[in-house]
Amino acid sequence: MRHRRLFVFLVLAMMAISLQYAFWFGKNSVGTLKETRSLIEVEKQHNIELAKRNDVLKAEVLDLQTGNETMEERARMELGLIKEGETFYRIIETNTIIDTDN
Repeated sequence: MRHRRLFVFLVLAMMAISLQYAFWFGKNSVGTLKETRSLIEVEKQHNIELAKRNDVLKAEVLDLQTGNETMEERARMELGLIKEGETFYRIIETNTIIDTDN
């Protein structure tokens, strides 16, 4: 009878050890769960950044559809266009020092 109890105890102990090993170190373990949660957090932050960028783009598209000011500003900045009757001035900075004493 005593050997049977010892056998049952050993079987149960081995089962408990194997379950603990699987819980801490096996596939889908606690470590994997923590890693997955951190990856999810990184993706959430990336999604927030993309949503902000999308909001800016949506506002720009809406502005382009409704007003001419944005198109005019882009034409001036990106293409260098000027309106009729305006004078264009280009300021060029140089690093050359001019000696006016001679």
